[in-house]
Amino acid sequence: MPKVYIRTYGCQMNERDSEQVARQFQERGYDLTESEAEADVILLNTCSVRDQAEQKAIGNMGRLQQLKREKPGLVLGFMGCMAQSRGQDLLDRLPDVDLVVGTQRFHRVVDHVEGMRGVNGARKKIFDTVEEKGSQGTIRDHVLNPNQVTAFVSIMQGCNMHCTFCIVPSTRGEERGRTILEIVAEVRGLAERGVREVTLLGQIVNFYGRHEFPVVNGMTPFVQLLEAVNEVEGIERIRFTSPHPSGFREDLIEAVARLPKVCEHVHLPVQSGSDRVLKAMHRPYTVEKFKRIVESLRSREPSIAVTTDIIVGFPGETEAEFQETLELAREVQFDQAYIFRYSPRKDTPAATMDGQLSEGEKELRNQELLAVIDDSMKRKLAADVGTEKEILVEGVSKRNDARMMGRTRQNRIVVFPGGERHQGQLMRVRIEEAIGFTLLGAPDILD
Repeated sequence: MPKVYIRTYGCQMNERDSEQVARQFQERGYDLTESEAEADVILLNTCSVRDQAEQKAIGNMGRLQQLKREKPGLVLGFMGCMAQSRGQDLLDRLPDVDLVVGTQRFHRVVDHVEGMRGVNGARKKIFDTVEEKGSQGTIRDHVLNPNQVTAFVSIMQGCNMHCTFCIVPSTRGEERGRTILEIVAEVRGLAERGVREVTLLGQIVNFYGRHEFPVVNGMTPFVQLLEAVNEVEGIERIRFTSPHPSGFREDLIEAVARLPKVCEHVHLPVQSGSDRVLKAMHRPYTVEKFKRIVESLRSREPSIAVTTDIIVGFPGETEAEFQETLELAREVQFDQAYIFRYSPRKDTPAATMDGQLSEGEKELRNQELLAVIDDSMKRKLAADVGTEKEILVEGVSKRNDARMMGRTRQNRIVVFPGGERHQGQLMRVRIEEAIGFTLLGAPDILD
């Protein structure tokens, strides 16, 4: 059988897109492989959020061109956001690449590859980045590993917010949502295959369906979806990522506290602690509004974990404005934060703004903020020591084959001595120690 190798860069949505493509290859008789040398088809699913991710993908493809010279029948291709944004430039820059497929055409990849592999001699290169109506409904099939108990579910595509630092609206298109019935059917199918936790994915997940479906009994379409998924038998946990503060309404705050399967964890990107910087980013909320959302979540559900994204070194960010971000981090005490040094993206307003900071200055700010975040993370984990937590056991620990790994409802990793008999179980463990950013669970209450 022919073999396909898929390498994914970037977010969970990219992972989900790659899984869909992999499933379609399997249906055509291909085997998935983790070896580039064994592959007949190599596809890189790319990310454009930061320049580093783009350069890494381009560098890897440059290296793979040598493999193709040794194996002329090999098909090389780019998929995803960088394919969408750079398009023909990738074919011009990397002459051995055969295929460039954008974000609304993942479901066409296998057809394109099959057409190429049937051609003897010179192949016609394929460049396919057109928009396609209904493409949001094409990411619906899954490749599940044996005993897999968690899965991502794509509920929408695109974004209408146009943050000045972000290329996503031009790579993913406008917001488009699937129907609740379609999503619930997918979740039900996953439950029947043993999945116990789903993560609902959207570029701005809480904006799901806002232009397509009505508000019902004061509930936004996203809250209606959460209620529907909460009723699926066999699903024990629901997560979602990533929401936007501007659309985090009272009905969603209430749903997080009310619905028993929705986990006590919200990832809410703040991006900056400065109102002026937020305005320059085209983030239509204030720091005070963000803090009110967090306060409301914590008042309704005291055990909730709040994580975030923060950009340091946005064009024009002064030292005083960066200090405001540090102060916000100290005040909110995030459970975790992903910190990004600002990276100019082509055709975005921020790329040409005055006041571009040096990489050195951005790195200094990154390290200073990281120290504040790490301090709050360690204190949160230390507070769990001596308590009992529910975990869903996902599998063997990556670092120790004699231990199993699970996550709390707050999305904290717990490692404990165990075995295959614990795979997929929901269980309560006593937390005995916090090492780094991992919790260690007691073995004596697990059987």
